[in-house]
Amino acid sequence: MIENKLHSVLSLLMALLLLSGCDKAPPSQLQQIKNSNVLRVGILVGPATYYQGHTDEEGFEYELAGMFAKELGVELKVIPFFNLDKLFENLERGDLDIVASGISYHSKRTKAFRFGPFYREISQKLVYKQGKKRPRHYGQLSGPVTVLANSHHLLSLQAAKNDYPELQWQTTQALDQEELLQGILAGDIDYTIVDSHSLALFRRYHPNLSIAFSVTKSDPIAWVMKRQNDDSLYALLLPFFANLQSNNQLATLEEKYFGHVEQFNYVNTVAFVEASKEVLPKYAPWFIEYAQAQNLDWRLLAALSYQESMWNPRAKSPTGVRGIMMLTQSTAKRVGVKHRLRPEQNIRGGAKYLANLISRIPESVSEPDRTWLALAAYNVGMGHVRDALKLTKQQGGDPDSWADVKKRLPLLTKKRYYRSTRYGYARGDVAVHYVDNIRRYFDALVWLDENRALPFSSGI
Repeated sequence: MIENKLHSVLSLLMALLLLSGCDKAPPSQLQQIKNSNVLRVGILVGPATYYQGHTDEEGFEYELAGMFAKELGVELKVIPFFNLDKLFENLERGDLDIVASGISYHSKRTKAFRFGPFYREISQKLVYKQGKKRPRHYGQLSGPVTVLANSHHLLSLQAAKNDYPELQWQTTQALDQEELLQGILAGDIDYTIVDSHSLALFRRYHPNLSIAFSVTKSDPIAWVMKRQNDDSLYALLLPFFANLQSNNQLATLEEKYFGHVEQFNYVNTVAFVEASKEVLPKYAPWFIEYAQAQNLDWRLLAALSYQESMWNPRAKSPTGVRGIMMLTQSTAKRVGVKHRLRPEQNIRGGAKYLANLISRIPESVSEPDRTWLALAAYNVGMGHVRDALKLTKQQGGDPDSWADVKKRLPLLTKKRYYRSTRYGYARGDVAVHYVDNIRRYFDALVWLDENRALPFSSGI
């Protein structure tokens, strides 16, 4: 009798243990990421998100995702995509943890997906080829609009259909955003819609792309996750982006990729692209030779020279700087240039001077900020740059960040700031525009060179 009761109790305990084992919750999304030591991030390939740079992977969203993976203490696994359909399919299937690709928020997408905190704003632009009649609204279009399938641009067109019943469009999965823009320039596509930051990057080297009108004015963008009941990973996004905002890391990253392309000058850009093909070949061998001798990128040296003289070897300023690199007499003497109007000597001296300025930037400053500060010093002098570094630190900014110093350089034109500096008044606002211009020229030369659009080979 006692044995039967004991057997019944043991059987009941075993059943409870089995039931408790069956009811054990599966690991959360965050636990799975920690267990695998990998964060799987889907990103559309493009200059505003993720691309293969000259030596390594680069891109705004790529670096942002890397910061999040580092915060989680896991490795970043980037899974690149070339169309949105595949990207969202993989997210829905659970093959991705996050999509980090500058996706703008739209209520229609919230049925299947969950948006993280908004961290940037963009606008959508309808574009066409320069020279054609500019449409002011959808009703004036002379052909269909071609956009990426499943994109927020398509959602905008669908909404506009209510006001413009005759509006026509076509979608594509075969082309990416840059290929659509190339199609506009080639005359194969009438119109497309592009995000403002992507357009700004593209027009650095393709100025013949014009904006017809703004489709939207302020679209918040965010990372996207699969909609599910698991909040473990999602809950970490809010403090992550809040910290990036408070410690200025997000602003620094935005400056790195987009800070120099906010302003667009059609005439200037066209002139530069033409000069790159017609004038630059004459001097390119010297830019390449002397840049390599100083461990510089020849395209940066050439961009600096264009900003200084527009590649005019006989250029002269009212203050006495001369030549293709616009060297002062004292600087020329210091770098061994005897004849400033001889372009080879001037380029050699300019390369040596720029390398010297880079070496004098504090060691705590990393690239590319180190180079941007050196370029500012080429324009206003190292003393004024050091004043700006000191002022940045006094105001609670990061003197090792070009994004922070860039905000303080213009203050050197104001008496209440420059009267307490060592070197006094300086046109710091001019220096900021100067560096931004060089960065745009440099970006354009990199693209032209790597796409073999220059009439010579750099051999790099």
